Amino acid sequence: MRGHAWTSIMPGVFVLLWSTGFIGAKFGLPYAEPFTFLVLRFAIVIILLGLAVVATKADWPHDSRLWVHLAISGLLVHAIYLGGVFGAIRHGVPSGLVALVAGVQPLLTAAVVGPMLGEKVGGRQWLGLGLGLVGVSMVLSTRLAGISFDGFGWDGMSFAIAALFAITGGTLYQKRFCTGMDLRTGTLIQYLAALAALLPVAMMTETMEIRWSLPFILALGWLVLVLSLGAISLLMTLIRLGEAAKVASFFYLVPPVTAILAFVLFDEMLTPLALAGMAATAVGVALVVRK
Repeated sequence: MRGHAWTSIMPGVFVLLWSTGFIGAKFGLPYAEPFTFLVLRFAIVIILLGLAVVATKADWPHDSRLWVHLAISGLLVHAIYLGGVFGAIRHGVPSGLVALVAGVQPLLTAAVVGPMLGEKVGGRQWLGLGLGLVGVSMVLSTRLAGISFDGFGWDGMSFAIAALFAITGGTLYQKRFCTGMDLRTGTLIQYLAALAALLPVAMMTETMEIRWSLPFILALGWLVLVLSLGAISLLMTLIRLGEAAKVASFFYLVPPVTAILAFVLFDEMLTPLALAGMAATAVGVALVVRK
């Protein structure tokens, strides 16, 4: 009974934790360049996961093909998705526009989930996915209002689009090839692959200088412990337990929850349109996941 209760609240906990990632990034990015920040974050996660693997004597994958699948999944979910989001913002793309591009993920997932995984997306679910995207657009409307499209070009937008396809492909790839992994060793392999990909990029494109301060340390600690360990573990578990389209729909709830957190922490505006968008998003996700 206790396990069933935890499974029931797991999506809500995931959404709440994942939403804090944008808040943590806002606190930490002023003190380090994006890829440098990610490299340091991944390195600390690898050390902590390595200690946990040794302490618990976790099993490593016995099939070499699973190692390759885990590495590919890690590149998509960690390196390309996060690197794309941070890269787009670094090239001047407004964070609201990046979030809107990433918000297409549930619809993109539903479009390809049939051929890849054989999962059926019904009419009610398509309606919910569409309503969810409309709701996300309404929530982000304040951040998109009045933005200038002169401050960035296709180089910045290509990062955002790469992030969209990476998180979509990573979710589907994880469901198709990596559900049999041990959560400890499998996640460690994924982060090792992500670090190996991003470290050369950071070394070639950034100074890799860090201005150490209390806000940066707190933000880094939060992103490591809560996001890279807690939220990612929940995401992998949700992918293992649920249908890909339903799991992807939970990402629609991230912008509304982030907006609420920003309102509480930074006194950012919550317009009536944004509140209506939150309601539309919630109804859309409910249509997708309702049995």
